[in-house]
Amino acid sequence: MIEHHVRVHPSAALLPREEQLAWKLASVATATGEPDADSAAMAVNRVIDNASVAVASLLRRPVAVARAQAGAHGTAAPGASVFGGAARVSPEWAAWANGTAVRELDFHDTYLAADYSHPGDNIPPLLAVAQHTGASGADLLRGIVAAYEVHVALVKGICLHEHRVDHVAHLGAAAVCGIGAMLRLPTEVVYQAVQQAVHTTTATRQSRKGEISSWKAYAPAFAGKVAVEAVDRAMRGETSPSPVYEGEDGFLAWMLDGPGADYTVWLPEPGESRRAILDTYTKEHSAEYQAQAVIDLARRMREKTGPLREVRSVVLHTSHHTHHVIGSGANDPQKYDPAAGRETLDHSVPYIFAVALEDGVWHHERSYAPERARRPETVELWRRITTVEDPEWTRRYHHPDPAERAFGGRAVITLADGTVIEDELARADAHPAGARPFDRPAYEAKFRTLAEGVVAPDGQDAFLDAAARLAELSTDGLAGLFPAVDTDAVAARDAGLPKGLF
Repeated sequence: MIEHHVRVHPSAALLPREEQLAWKLASVATATGEPDADSAAMAVNRVIDNASVAVASLLRRPVAVARAQAGAHGTAAPGASVFGGAARVSPEWAAWANGTAVRELDFHDTYLAADYSHPGDNIPPLLAVAQHTGASGADLLRGIVAAYEVHVALVKGICLHEHRVDHVAHLGAAAVCGIGAMLRLPTEVVYQAVQQAVHTTTATRQSRKGEISSWKAYAPAFAGKVAVEAVDRAMRGETSPSPVYEGEDGFLAWMLDGPGADYTVWLPEPGESRRAILDTYTKEHSAEYQAQAVIDLARRMREKTGPLREVRSVVLHTSHHTHHVIGSGANDPQKYDPAAGRETLDHSVPYIFAVALEDGVWHHERSYAPERARRPETVELWRRITTVEDPEWTRRYHHPDPAERAFGGRAVITLADGTVIEDELARADAHPAGARPFDRPAYEAKFRTLAEGVVAPDGQDAFLDAAARLAELSTDGLAGLFPAVDTDAVAARDAGLPKGLF
């Protein structure tokens, strides 16, 4: 790996483009060769994972709206497919619709370091462009692995959330690099497109604060759409704000640490294998990643608590991020509101712990149902649950060794008679270092569970067969990565939407 220091430079310094982070990222993409067997296998797992959560979300309103918008942008062949849609559409709109479907349930993969991310969000724009341009399955695999490499490097090196910048600013750059690697574009083209994407996808974290709206699902889809459009413009010879990261009026100087900003980003050497995808992990439960271990911990502790009406208080000792983003440290009253929507509840660890403690299971729909959130005994327990930041859990959250990094916490349950029950869990059971690391059978089982009632059994088999053979697929074969769904149910959902401009 090569250590790159990224800092602000005055315009008069005329920083050579070869020394700019955007150029270095583009160089990683354009020097990416064919992935090794482990990285390619994990990329297939994530294609399966994305399809799982996409088909499960097809009848949800934000996904239906995105699909309707995309459907208004049909195109001459070849175009790109949309989950739940019959016709092909322009690739940037396919990236939009499919990115929304993948993100809506907050149920696909994650990577947490200096910042946080869902690197599976790179796959929808890459798949759309692959179909539209005639790329093969092998090309798509190369692009996915390159996108993950860049995304993980940025998330390790540059923190966005402490400046309340949404994490999709890293996603736009990564998606561009993935497209560049997939299409074997010149470094110059990828460099210009990276800068356009970073410049236009920088947004505040209000999308994940307070009363969280449907934009939480749209934000990464928007970044993917922008990435496709940025590549198109760059291929036509258009240039970009430069240097987008290091400029005195640029990203670091005004959005992040300011004129004195100095970050370190580690990137692979040209001949080094791209294996960052292996450091990332998926979700067994449909909730914010920091809640994964909390759900597993609650399920384990419920056997020790006895009647939950006897619980006087629950304190979850956890990391700074968990406390301040999805815990009581966020100071968001909405995190304790029984009338809050799903987007808010899946970012409320007090709610999640309460329901997991009561039910012993977690379901991507039933656990968030309005009648479930408003159950009086649940509300009573929920409001007795708080979080506190524990410096040790914060240290473990940021541990440089992925094998030691931890995203869980310690729960202290105090009963009415003063009895104290304590337990802790460092990592979710499905984490690579957890009790039951996700493997290919687990990904396939997740797909079959979420596809039940949406994709017929033979359609499930056909999709899993296509995904397993991704490296061998021709362009025409990529259509097999879109499971055949109940089109009547999807059409009925779409018909009930109000009309927009398109």
